[in-house]
Amino acid sequence: MDFQERYNHITETIHSTARKARREPNEITFVAVTKNAQAADLQKLLELGHRDLGESKLQHLQQRAVEVEPWLGDPPQSVRWHMIGHLQRNKVKATLQLASLVHSVDSLRLAEEIQIAATRLEKTVAIMLEVNTGEESTKYGVAVGAAQHLAEQIDTMEGVHLVGLMTMAPRSENAEDSRRYFVRLREIFEEIKFRKIGGTHFRHLSMGMTQDYAVAIEEGATMVRIGTALFGEGTPEE
Repeated sequence: MDFQERYNHITETIHSTARKARREPNEITFVAVTKNAQAADLQKLLELGHRDLGESKLQHLQQRAVEVEPWLGDPPQSVRWHMIGHLQRNKVKATLQLASLVHSVDSLRLAEEIQIAATRLEKTVAIMLEVNTGEESTKYGVAVGAAQHLAEQIDTMEGVHLVGLMTMAPRSENAEDSRRYFVRLREIFEEIKFRKIGGTHFRHLSMGMTQDYAVAIEEGATMVRIGTALFGEGTPEE
């Protein structure tokens, strides 16, 4: 398939899966992970009107933000950049100057650094709490049992809105293997929401990548992070 066909296939899968799950397709945001995208494909993506783009490292985010400027139209249409990878505290301020949403907050210290930077930048920052539902020692994310407490602490901060939860299921060739991790994240989400933590801002579940995004949508994902299926093999999505 060429780029247009791959893009159409992903969007059609998102829409059909949502409808089968009795959900509205417009509830789900397709975050295109751009790290290894070819310039021509990235340009086509923007010409199609796609505006939700994700990067996992600050330097790649900065490079891509400059690269896409000529393709944003006249007058230019803004891009919604998503920081989806592990964020070091010393890179918070630079990241917040570009990113609309940080998916990967995994500690109180990082949340506090974001609050400090948000105050200095005189803005309110939307963040998500990354939960290590697979309990993998090699993955970032707060432990399942600590997620609610950290969410409560973040909810007291000024300049920060906790808008949801994120997870990455352990890698597997079988999409069904991811389901239990998505179910677990949804359960944590529902418990936090029941306790009114985050208020009306708390409404997103960021889960599902190339290999399992349809399963994630069936289990309630409002954001899916897709790179390989769109831009080809070898595109990291973490």
